[in-house]
Amino acid sequence: MVKLVIFDLDGTLVNAYPAVAKSVNYTLKVLGLVPRSPAEIKRSVGEGDRRLVMKFVGPKRTDAALAIYRPHHAKVLKSKGMVRFLPGALGTLKFLKSHGYKIAIASNRPTKFTRIILKVLGVREIFDDVLCADGVNRPKPYPDILWAIAKRLGFEQAEVLYVGDMTIDLQCARAAGIHMVAVATGSSSKKELKSLKPWRIIGRMSLLKKVINSLPLKGEG
Repeated sequence: MVKLVIFDLDGTLVNAYPAVAKSVNYTLKVLGLVPRSPAEIKRSVGEGDRRLVMKFVGPKRTDAALAIYRPHHAKVLKSKGMVRFLPGALGTLKFLKSHGYKIAIASNRPTKFTRIILKVLGVREIFDDVLCADGVNRPKPYPDILWAIAKRLGFEQAEVLYVGDMTIDLQCARAAGIHMVAVATGSSSKKELKSLKPWRIIGRMSLLKKVINSLPLKGEG
């Protein structure tokens, strides 16, 4: 039986894309570079902020860009309307907790920004564990982050379900030997998610309740 559900953060539980886009374009403006569309920036989220800014400024200017991006982003995340739950996300988390599941977050975001988001939304206490890319040796798509959470909470891989919105999440789950539900609400398209054959694909987070009701899981799918 699955007893632990681990979630990605951006595009899975929360929409913080406006804050990311604002910080990226502020950074580009300071560096004298051309701004990018919110859609283009959204497609680049998911591999951590270093890779995010590198895509827009190049490797030689990445450190300088991060020195601009990070302080700005810490402030923007606290601004009104910059971070919100995706539809059905909070209700799904409460449903899982009320039915005895442990829940956790595995994010490629730096810990500092993840903590800000959870504080803004007032939900840090609901999670049994939160682990970010800077807390493991190798971030997603490597399996380290999922293995570490399972170990810290005392569960075997067969007792874990992972929920994410990107192909990088699917790659991580597969490498970890953990079943995954892909939710088509983030950076990867439904077609991209389907190409990696997750155990289930859902169009919105509220449908996870029906998936949970079909547990225990059988086969990789």
